[in-house]
Amino acid sequence: PPPPAVERSAAAPGLWYEKAAPGDRRLGKVVTIAKSKKFRDNHGKVLLEGHRLIKDALEAGAVPQTLFFSTVGHLKLLPEAEIKRASLVKVKFEDIKTWSDLVTPQGLLGIFSKPDPAKMSFPAAQVSNSLPLLLICDNIRDPGNLGTILRSAAGAGCEKVLLTKGCVDPWEPKVLRAGMGAHFRVPIIASLDWEAVPTNLPDGIKVCVADNNDPARTTSVPRGAGSAPDRPKAPVKSSPKAAPEHEDEEGAAGIPEVAAQHYYEDWAQTPVAVVIGGETHGLSPAALRLAASTGGRRLLIPVVPGVDSLNSAIAAGIVLFEGKRQLLWRHEQEDGRQKLPVPG
Repeated sequence: PPPPAVERSAAAPGLWYEKAAPGDRRLGKVVTIAKSKKFRDNHGKVLLEGHRLIKDALEAGAVPQTLFFSTVGHLKLLPEAEIKRASLVKVKFEDIKTWSDLVTPQGLLGIFSKPDPAKMSFPAAQVSNSLPLLLICDNIRDPGNLGTILRSAAGAGCEKVLLTKGCVDPWEPKVLRAGMGAHFRVPIIASLDWEAVPTNLPDGIKVCVADNNDPARTTSVPRGAGSAPDRPKAPVKSSPKAAPEHEDEEGAAGIPEVAAQHYYEDWAQTPVAVVIGGETHGLSPAALRLAASTGGRRLLIPVVPGVDSLNSAIAAGIVLFEGKRQLLWRHEQEDGRQKLPVPG
């Protein structure tokens, strides 16, 4: 194809851009980056779409490589100093519509270097409201759910989010769309083996697991009973049946017993992590072992008998914001004690 024409933007005189020629090979990369995790990983690239996401990424220090736009007006909405570093390519809106993952495309796409959480500069308001509350995602495979969970983690003020290898790639377009900018507000460490999870956690942390399987309800209430189950007065064990003598204390499958309690009872001490499991595969045995080894609990969210388990994103929101409430309450109590006059 002929070389692209280079023009100066009248709307932003400091910016030069190219007009894409028919058959420009860079355009094909957009689809590949969007659809292939392997390509994203091997080439260290991610695709971002829309003003809000691209602006959030630029402000957090993400490095743009190529920006595709349908009208020069799109560039005016972005910080000029940041986008000068990228190749700016004007393309037809019809082409963007063809590649777009959005129902109503905005006419702006960006190829960025895959962000490194260690090098990101997160918004000041996010950092100042950060809590010693971490989230571990275990087998979250639905992109919409993971994006929503990341958004809740950012909203609750999580310090960090860890994703185990069973999770969907956080840089998949559907996750990015559902995350609404959370990727550029909270550090996300992805593709971790369970062996590597503890090295990404603070010392002395307690790890709790969110669990919809209320053992009190499933064992003490006969099927078809109309009455609600009694609330457990004290923490109950996750395995209601006594283990046979020939089994070790972790049971036949090597899964440890973790004491259970309702999510609204006291559990959020500094620092604390919460594991959220996916709907299909649930919690990994490794998650339960980590909880047991740190003195954590199963956090039960009681639902009406007969209702299936909660969506993982809803469960994450409930537990994270309760953790936030407990941590802030504890902080206020400690502040109050420090302000009391010292006798004598």
